[in-house]
Amino acid sequence: MRLLLLATLPLLLASCAGYQQGGNKPAALAHISSIHVAMVRNDTQILRAAAHATNAIADAILLDGTYRLGSGSNADARLDATLREISYRQVRSSRFDSQRSEELEMSVVYEWSLVEADNPLHILQRGRSIGNTTFFVDPNLQTARQTALPDALKRAAEGYFLTKA
Repeated sequence: MRLLLLATLPLLLASCAGYQQGGNKPAALAHISSIHVAMVRNDTQILRAAAHATNAIADAILLDGTYRLGSGSNADARLDATLREISYRQVRSSRFDSQRSEELEMSVVYEWSLVEADNPLHILQRGRSIGNTTFFVDPNLQTARQTALPDALKRAAEGYFLTKA
């Protein structure tokens, strides 16, 4: 029994020897190792949305692990993003009044481009990312919307450009 256990132990330990976090770089981004995330431009009327969006994108890059975050002077590429739209859609209404919302869906839209740090005219990738979240309407609708905003921005930033070829 002990001999069998000792024989299988090296096989179990070797099964994850080649694992790396991240590492799924598209061919066009093979030379990029660090990215500077510029402050997101906000084309909406929502205050502080640009700061939340910038943090969400930086967190998504850190969690993926394929690229490092860099400053403007030492990064290989720069990510420029614009928060284009924040929209709401009614998911569920009051039982007695169809015009009174009980649950809303928030949708946010980013447009982004990844450019080389040395040559900002050379665009490596560009795209559009959409994130959705639902939230319940409480007596203060503005607070409910502000509370849901970071989650929608985070969902839009997940799977950003990092996994696309």
